[in-house]
Amino acid sequence: MKFNNHFIYKAALVTLLLSSCGKGFIDLKPISTITTDNFYQTEEDFRNAISGAYNALRTGGTYGVDSYIFGEIRSDNSFPVASGSVTDQDEFDRFYIRTTNPFINSRWSNSYTSIARCNAILDRITPIAISDALKNRYIGEAKFLRALFYFNLVRTFGDVPLVLKEISNPDEGYEYGRNPKADVYAQIEKDLTEAAEALPPSYTGADVGRATKGAAKAILGRVLLTQKKYAPAAVQLKAVIDLNQYALVTTAYADFFKVSNKNNKEAIFDVQYKSGGIGQGNPWPNSFAPQNSGNAVIMFGGGGNNVPTDDLINDYEAGDQRKAATIATSYVNANGATIPGNFVKKYYDVPTVNNDNGNNIPIIRYADVLLMYAECLNEAGFVANGDAFAYLNEVRRRAGLGNLTAVEVPSQAAFRLVMEHERRVEFAFENLRWYDLVRTDRAITVLNGKSAQINLVNPVTPQNQVFPIPQSQIDINKTKITQNEGSN
Repeated sequence: MKFNNHFIYKAALVTLLLSSCGKGFIDLKPISTITTDNFYQTEEDFRNAISGAYNALRTGGTYGVDSYIFGEIRSDNSFPVASGSVTDQDEFDRFYIRTTNPFINSRWSNSYTSIARCNAILDRITPIAISDALKNRYIGEAKFLRALFYFNLVRTFGDVPLVLKEISNPDEGYEYGRNPKADVYAQIEKDLTEAAEALPPSYTGADVGRATKGAAKAILGRVLLTQKKYAPAAVQLKAVIDLNQYALVTTAYADFFKVSNKNNKEAIFDVQYKSGGIGQGNPWPNSFAPQNSGNAVIMFGGGGNNVPTDDLINDYEAGDQRKAATIATSYVNANGATIPGNFVKKYYDVPTVNNDNGNNIPIIRYADVLLMYAECLNEAGFVANGDAFAYLNEVRRRAGLGNLTAVEVPSQAAFRLVMEHERRVEFAFENLRWYDLVRTDRAITVLNGKSAQINLVNPVTPQNQVFPIPQSQIDINKTKITQNEGSN
């Protein structure tokens, strides 16, 4: 999937046009009155508006630059750099998050800004003179993106305000309290189902990289699996497999992540980035390279963020090609000395400007569909050497590993543990580990069992498996927005 320069530049333009300027409930009104009066009039306006909604995926609070703090540092996969924003990130790592943590606030505010962009499109597109086919596609894209943003919110905070229309008066934001998470999930499912009906199976040219039918069904499968709705999740995931549109990149696991191979046959939906000094580059490779490494690992040094734990490194099986493609344990400096230290190498580019890499951030890829489907099959009933084993082993063989059989995995419970391991090493630093542990009810057992290794300040409990509501939101709307139990 790839957006050309035209798409990237339009996304940047709309990001500026759709900036926030309201009061009250944070970022429920991201469009100024002047912009609203002059925008959403033509087909080109709506194309730009959709581009702006896609661009919102890059923000730190959604699926962009800071997403690893929620998915990886919160888990046993990594820990934060020992400088800079270490206190803010350390709160995630060791479970003592303040209600004023800036990353919590960004997830809330960036997500609702992004949702507002989608709502504005959906509320305003019906009377516009656009072909029915294109109008339906834009509606499908907006619903797909809105569902993604709400999925992040509900997994992060639990009950959240469900805002499904454009907020024209900033004071209207005060009317929204926290909807039960069941209602939020129901809306996510509805949006993704309708998006799958409206979206095409693929794109060509400049539109490659937009949401597709397969992307909507794959994300819907993940949403259903998160709720333990295994049978309907299996239906959606099998539908993605049966499209015969996706396949594993079989040349090598590392090839999926090469900038020269972006939007390949395994990529179902990515956050798109483009290098070239146009302000659309990915900062992760610079951020994850070791501190004080100069240009030994990547041009313009490194931030030392998202440091892999030894526990993760030791979880790779002998011969697993994913280890060398994902993690390095040392580098050679300009003087030829070997400097020890773990760092993420899954995302790598050769930038000509700092933080200007061309890597996409995968949101969902075909390997995930295969493993989620195998998980659903196992939950329906363990079958020794059945189809669940076939899908699991397809992913393992790509990593250079042998097939597992019922000899090594003799029960449903054993298969669950194998799946937990397989997902950890397959998707390390793709921001899934914490959410996998929570949805499988394993976060308490796994992380508390490693309390000394990962130096927890507080144990993992049912209460801290959701994050605090930002204090700023409670202060703004005390009669409607309440705090999660056990938050400080």
